[in-house]
Parts: sequence; structure tokens; C-alpha cells
Amino acid sequence: MKALPSWLQATPMGVVFLVFFVMPLLLVAAVSFWPQNEYTLEPGFTLANYTALFDGCFNPPDGELCTTVKTYLSTLKFCALVWAITLVLGFTLAYFVAFHVPSVAAQTVLFTVMTIPFWTSNVIRMISWIPLLGRHGWVNTTLMDLGLINQPIEWLLYSDFSVVLAFVHLNTTFMMVPIFNSMMKIDRALIEAADDCGASAWQTLWHVIVPLCRTGILIGSIFVITLVMGDFVTVGVMGGQQIASVGKTIQVQTSYLQFPLAAANAVVLLGVVLLIIAALNRLVDLRKEL
Repeated sequence: MKALPSWLQATPMGVVFLVFFVMPLLLVAAVSFWPQNEYTLEPGFTLANYTALFDGCFNPPDGELCTTVKTYLSTLKFCALVWAITLVLGFTLAYFVAFHVPSVAAQTVLFTVMTIPFWTSNVIRMISWIPLLGRHGWVNTTLMDLGLINQPIEWLLYSDFSVVLAFVHLNTTFMMVPIFNSMMKIDRALIEAADDCGASAWQTLWHVIVPLCRTGILIGSIFVITLVMGDFVTVGVMGGQQIASVGKTIQVQTSYLQFPLAAANAVVLLGVVLLIIAALNRLVDLRKEL
């Protein structure tokens, strides 16, 4: 039986991609140009939404940054911190499981144990931090009982610290899994060759393992960055509704039925994320690596 042409085999996936990815993006982009109306969505074309979004950004009064720039800088700060921490944790965990656990069965068990917490809802895992980090939570109570502090530490909860902590908790696996997958594909003979040439453990790690894990690091970085940049639930819950982020701003605008303004903000956010991914892809050509 003659095989179907390649373009015909790819048609079902192309249709799914078009309906569930391309069309929603085009719809959001179209709505971002619609006039703002308090009661209905009326098709049209205007740049007022983008103008309102960047109001005061090009001629800021008293040299202060506009609200949009401050919000994006806050989001980028969380993104950079979470990316760096998850990269270190994810790489360390993946390295230990891939190279220091002898049997495949033990690797499977450890890998499964590390992913079990991610079988539950993100919201449940976030809420679990509140009784630990609260003013009268377990951490503050223990530290006070030990005499290490005289009063509760306020910044443990509803602060930048708690937001970053929750992000790291939620996203480390998304960094670890691609790196672990890359490490498992490394030919162990290369590591033995480096050892035979007199390379130290750090030299082998930096000159052999890290370069061969570039694909996993890039994929994990893309996962973490896109998840953090668009997140609004974590910032709202762990930040006590007091910390600004782009995702939170879009969620608030949507709740107030400001759909064109929220769509314009989403388009700008998508552009920023694509620029970050493009910059990362300049370091590693993902198409060639895969």
C-alpha cells in the first residue's frame, strides 16, 4: 500500500495547531485594536489601548518610570531570580540522579518521588506554604521557641521572598526534566575519556557535561520563563494581592471587562517573551540540537 504524502500526514496536526494556537493569538491581537467600551465588545481599529498602556512612559514626570515599565521590571525580576535558582537546583538534582545513582530502577524511583508533589494542584501546593511562613506559622514559632528571634519575621509571607519561593517550588521540575533527559543521552565514554586525560570533576562538569546539556537547559529555561512571565495566581496568593506583575495586571483588567486593554497588554507580554526566547536561542540553535 502506497504511503500518504508527507503534507497529508501532517494535515491533522496542522489543523489542530491552526485552530488551538494560531487563531486564538490572532483573535487576541485583533481585540487589542478594538475600541474600549464599558458594556460591549465592538469591532473596530484604534491604537488607544496601546497608547493607554504606555501612557507616561516616554515622557515620565519627575523622571519616574511609568506603571507599565515598573510592572514589567517587577515581572522580569521574578523571572530572572526564579530562572537562576531553578537552573541550579534542577541541574544539581538531574546530575545526582543521572550520574550518582547506579541502577536504572533506583533512578526511576527517585525521579518518580521528585515528581509526586506535581501531581497535585498548584494552588494547593501554594496554600501549603501559608501555615509554614505566616506570622504565627511553624517557621516563626520554631525560631521564637529556640530563642533565635524575638518577634515574628514579617517578610516570610506576602512578600517578594514568598513569591520567589513558591515559583521555585512550582517550576523546578520543568527545569530538571529536560536537563535530566539531556544528561541520560551523554555517552559515558566521554566522561571516562576526560578522566583519563586528567580532568578534574569540575573540569569534566564544565567542559563536557554542561555543553552537552545545552539543549535541556534551553528547553527548561523556556518552560520556566514562559510560566513565570504569564503567571498571576502565584503572585496573587503568595504576594497577598500586593505585588504587581504583568499576568496579575491582565487578570485584573479582564475582571473589570477591559478586554481590549487586557489584549493589548497580552500582545506586549507575548512580544517580550518571544524576545527573551529568541535571545536564548541565539546561544543554542535548538533546531540543530534536536
